[in-house]
Amino acid sequence: MLDSLSRRAFLRAASITLAALAMPGQAGAGQSAATCDILIIGSGAAGLRCALECLTLAPELSTVVVSKSMPSRCATCMAAGGMNAVLGTIAEDSFDQHLFDTIKGGDYLVDQTLTRAFCAEAPELVHQLDYWGMPFTRTENGQIKSRPFGGSSRLRIHFCKDKTGHYLSHALLDVALSRDVKLLMDHELLDIAVDNGRFDGVVLRNLRTGEIAPLICRCVVLATGGYTRIFWNRTSTPFGASGDGIAAALRCGLSFCDSEMLQFHPTGVLHGGALISEASRGAGAYLLNAKGERFMQRYAPQRMELGPRDIIARGIETEILEGRGLGSGDEAHVLLDMRHLDRKKISTGLPQIVHMAKLFENTDILNEPLKIRPTAHYSMGGIGVAQWQTMETEIPGIFTCGEASCVSLHGANRLGGNSLTDTVVTGKWAGKGASTRARSSSLSAGRKAAELAQQWRERFRTVTAARGNASEMYRLREQLGKELWNKLGIFRDADRLQNLKTTLEQLWERYGQVRVPNPNPVYNTAFTDYVELGNLLLLARSACLAAIGRQESRGAHFRRDFPKRNDEQFLKHSVVRLGSDGTLGLSWKDVDVSLYPPKERKY
Repeated sequence: MLDSLSRRAFLRAASITLAALAMPGQAGAGQSAATCDILIIGSGAAGLRCALECLTLAPELSTVVVSKSMPSRCATCMAAGGMNAVLGTIAEDSFDQHLFDTIKGGDYLVDQTLTRAFCAEAPELVHQLDYWGMPFTRTENGQIKSRPFGGSSRLRIHFCKDKTGHYLSHALLDVALSRDVKLLMDHELLDIAVDNGRFDGVVLRNLRTGEIAPLICRCVVLATGGYTRIFWNRTSTPFGASGDGIAAALRCGLSFCDSEMLQFHPTGVLHGGALISEASRGAGAYLLNAKGERFMQRYAPQRMELGPRDIIARGIETEILEGRGLGSGDEAHVLLDMRHLDRKKISTGLPQIVHMAKLFENTDILNEPLKIRPTAHYSMGGIGVAQWQTMETEIPGIFTCGEASCVSLHGANRLGGNSLTDTVVTGKWAGKGASTRARSSSLSAGRKAAELAQQWRERFRTVTAARGNASEMYRLREQLGKELWNKLGIFRDADRLQNLKTTLEQLWERYGQVRVPNPNPVYNTAFTDYVELGNLLLLARSACLAAIGRQESRGAHFRRDFPKRNDEQFLKHSVVRLGSDGTLGLSWKDVDVSLYPPKERKY
């Protein structure tokens, strides 16, 4: 009996096709269209936590999760360090202390009222994950263990060795499978349909067959992750995380907030940028320059290697630029040194760090320092949210959560350990909001969604039927990554940003001429790359526009020509919108600073 109850069997039973959701009479003219009640785009921790809330609160409604790949290949699995929450095990910690650390870490661009609610709700959800079987590392007396992390004044990050995101993703997936979640795998979001201000469905493409079709639903939740893959050549973000949901949100009229706020994690491996967890520095690792100095003394003298990510990343790049790094050009780096730490504790407690160092740099980190350099890691910006309690956007029926959203929990610089907590908290909020909305909404006719689907079919024929060379697309993508790293990276200024703006416009024009000479719709991965590159270009243009407009330095956004924070003019969120003529516009909105007024940020 037990032999037949495998995880693979559960996953196979949960997988469905669009045909299984087909219902006659939708999409007009008697056509059949796929329908469901609640559609969640993205199968990372935020999407799965949202699905679990929908399945709990509205079991009578159909909830479907769309994924470009297996759910276990999501970006969540790459998060290593842990989850911030005040569990009551540290007497001097509190929700307000967690809140203040988050506000200070985000350089006061954090909206404070909702972040207070986030800090208060986090402990319950961590305990729930523990109940659901997430294997947290524990103390000798059985309590969930905590360790130090960058930017936090207390021990409040709770972890599963150095694979926390991996365990979180799998724990949520297992619970979702046991509750009969429906997974529409190997499908990508192409667009969101809005008809006269009303949500009208989405357009999906089956990556296996190439079928492009509308899916009509009462509401949709965008949990598609971030967009730091715009840096392409040097990022810890997985290849498939191309900001599809944010780009589709822009095209349907929604706002893209704080798009210039892109976090560079201090410790990426030298070649490629795969992540070495902050857990390494939490365990006591040193950052060394070519002289063997622990150079963070110059940049965060009180916190040293446990300062916030933006300050450490700038410290590393400054050492390199001022000639105290090792190597040169693309090989420039500093060192992460763990040789002084207990070998057994590192090998058993941080096995992924040991593995990553060997895999990417052929380095035995127990016996030699590792070459590292900052890597594009996380996007604080995302889809604008109208009501944080429900995570609903300005268009009723469209919700968002996780890294795709911007409420704003993280401000100008995310605190280490807050991202995984963000996924489960905002995922739960979005699930509650979507369940309520779906119960009170009816299915639309789907006419606009059907029109958009037809436009995408024609676009596929145009792009794949003409002569061309797909290598031009890949050259364009490589250039995009290099241009962004050099001009929208850790250090920015007006000249570089204006030059980048011009270059991005040229790349956009070149993209319009790209052709993928492969008309076969089945597993046409080149067309998938084409779609993703278009999304990355749109998001890069948005980030560049907002970076030009923010004439100050705040958190991860550092302007050499405006090196000071300017609260008088720029204590505001940037808001980018896509006009009907295809141009991008920039505006600003106020930050909620009702609990802690801004003051100087020191570590």
